[in-house]
Amino acid sequence: MSRPLPWFVLAAAIVAADQLTKWLVLARFAPGERVEVTGFFNLVLVFNKGAAFSFLATAPGWQTPLLSAFALAAALFVSVLLLRSRERRLFSAGLALILGGAVGNLIDRLRFGHVVDFLDLHAAGWHWPAFNVADSAISVGAVLLILDGFRHHERRAGAPS
Repeated sequence: MSRPLPWFVLAAAIVAADQLTKWLVLARFAPGERVEVTGFFNLVLVFNKGAAFSFLATAPGWQTPLLSAFALAAALFVSVLLLRSRERRLFSAGLALILGGAVGNLIDRLRFGHVVDFLDLHAAGWHWPAFNVADSAISVGAVLLILDGFRHHERRAGAPS
């Protein structure tokens, strides 16, 4: 993909999937309501005013504009990187996923003042903090960037000096 448009389309698809799933959960669940799907996975509606893993969630409210500004700056930075690095497919795919996830959660912060989370993994009494499609896209995108970094490093290390 030598043109940037497909990467931005992927990011937009992530935003659409994220917002659609949040809309469905908000329409069908009350806050805190939990439905067991499997022995290790629930659907639950929770609101996160903080960042990843509810960091800053109990702050008195200043975190929402700060995290919104950070997400907007990150989205702009990632967009510039996408425009400059579109030939690196794995890297661009990771950036597109991160962009889509950042914008999906930014929309929540601007609309509601918090992020809507609903995916709940658990095992043996241990619960991973609830998350959403945007968070998943950001996490997978970060893994792709790491893999691309290793691959890119190996290519440079194997190149003749």
